[in-house]
Amino acid sequence: MSTLHVITHPLVQHKLTLMRQKDASTNSFRRLLDELSTLMAYEVTRDMPLQDVQIETPLETMTGQMIDGKKLVLVSILRAGDGFLDGMLRVVPGARVGHIGLYRDPATLQPVEYYFKMPSEMSERDVVVVDPMLATGNSAAAAVARIKQLKPKSIKFVCLLAAPEGVAVMQAAHPDVDIYTAAVDRCLNDHGYILPGLGDAGDRIFGTK
Repeated sequence: MSTLHVITHPLVQHKLTLMRQKDASTNSFRRLLDELSTLMAYEVTRDMPLQDVQIETPLETMTGQMIDGKKLVLVSILRAGDGFLDGMLRVVPGARVGHIGLYRDPATLQPVEYYFKMPSEMSERDVVVVDPMLATGNSAAAAVARIKQLKPKSIKFVCLLAAPEGVAVMQAAHPDVDIYTAAVDRCLNDHGYILPGLGDAGDRIFGTK
């Protein structure tokens, strides 16, 4: 079974609480998400492999360790996933970026794919899939299944908030994919929104209501 990682760092929880407030402006919501994604990136990349490199300090030659950011792919589930990208790219600026477009059929709550674009040579790369909300889990599970067709080395899933229902769906569909989130909320409502949640993340990021 995949591991659920709840990132409880005080700064993460503080900024998440600010984002949840209904009177938070579009500008402040976007800024907080950018800061949060940077903080979460440190946890997500904690176990990234390192390689030895020879460098010159001002005093002598030494062997240091570096990650190969070019072998990391951040995959955004459109459109709200794009709110995660800048903060994570600040930590790993060499990462490649992929996009998958899914929309949720309002009648069935099932995902429908409309866009898919990934870097080349995915079999050599580690993938981090980003989407602010893991609600029903259907879109996330479909996105991961689509990415698995390219046989990447590994996949992680990162979200701001998760519902227990979404976590269960992801773990059942992809027991090999670890989930990273800042909070697991109480439940979903009848429309598939997380409670207490923070509303529609995409609308709040882009100022669309």
